[in-house]
Amino acid sequence: MIEKNNLYLREAKKIEDLLQTHQNILIISHPYPDGDSIGASLALYMVFKKLGHEVNIIIPNVHPPFLGWLPAVQNIIIYEQHIQAARKLIQETRLVFCVDFNNLKRLNQLSSLFNEDNHKYVLIDHHPQPDNYFDVKFHTIHVSSTSELVYELLLMMGLEDSIDLDVALNLYVGIMTDTGSFSYSCNYPRTYEITARLIEKGIDAQKTHNLIYDTFSELRMRLLGYLLLNRMIVMQEYKTAYMWLSLEDQKTFQFQPGDAEGFVNYALAIEGIRLAAFFTEKPDMVRVSFRSKGSFSVNELARKYFDGGGHLNAAGANSYKTLQETLRYFEAVVKENIIALCQKD
Repeated sequence: MIEKNNLYLREAKKIEDLLQTHQNILIISHPYPDGDSIGASLALYMVFKKLGHEVNIIIPNVHPPFLGWLPAVQNIIIYEQHIQAARKLIQETRLVFCVDFNNLKRLNQLSSLFNEDNHKYVLIDHHPQPDNYFDVKFHTIHVSSTSELVYELLLMMGLEDSIDLDVALNLYVGIMTDTGSFSYSCNYPRTYEITARLIEKGIDAQKTHNLIYDTFSELRMRLLGYLLLNRMIVMQEYKTAYMWLSLEDQKTFQFQPGDAEGFVNYALAIEGIRLAAFFTEKPDMVRVSFRSKGSFSVNELARKYFDGGGHLNAAGANSYKTLQETLRYFEAVVKENIIALCQKD
């Protein structure tokens, strides 16, 4: 339990000291932000504002629309839409909180704007194998989400009273979405203790769930049906299934960011499947989401073959091949890993 671990208490004290010496704070998170990255970032933003700091959040690109109702989300600066303003803030702000990612290379076009000599970096993250250049690492893989980790940090800093309903709601959404509504990565009793404390702040859990998961547009639902029928390949002998979404498909169904959120899980839900992947074509690359069951590590798969990463059963990567080349490459990777895929847990 990290709340009683002296290592984390020391790291929390380092963060307190940095807050004492830095008025301006920049919070950054990864491309294609999800509920955890947005929820954790907004919670920190709101608490630091209460402490009297000047705080900004920058994310590389737009968040999914189903997160657009979260408290304070309107204050997020989207780099693609405000390039000059974002660059100015990065140049002028020395204390940088890196939330829900552990390698600056993951920031893509933003990564070149950060200089190790000009910034102090605080890592708050739950992904494995963080890089070494962070000045402070509040990091463990033994939590459900970065939002859960932010809650632990606030407790260690004596800031539990700063967790009002709005802060709690952001943290709750982060935990809920990063566990698939408490269906994976949630085998820690502490996760449920923290969730209960957040709900005690006044969260309507059913309403919150509906706002995240029950907001499909008609076109998004039709897109899902189309992909399941026409864009899913099942490799039964390799216990693998994958789906893809082309640029043409996106145009046909008026695709919006976040519309394919969770689609990869439908492939994984097929009986006997241990590995699922979802490929989204972009103008300059292919975005890949991996999911797995049991001991098969998609983190290792993503790192070894796609220069990506993530968790044991959930990971992501980018491919700079064409869509069709990427799909062929993935099938070759699957066949290379048949022994690992077919072994019993």
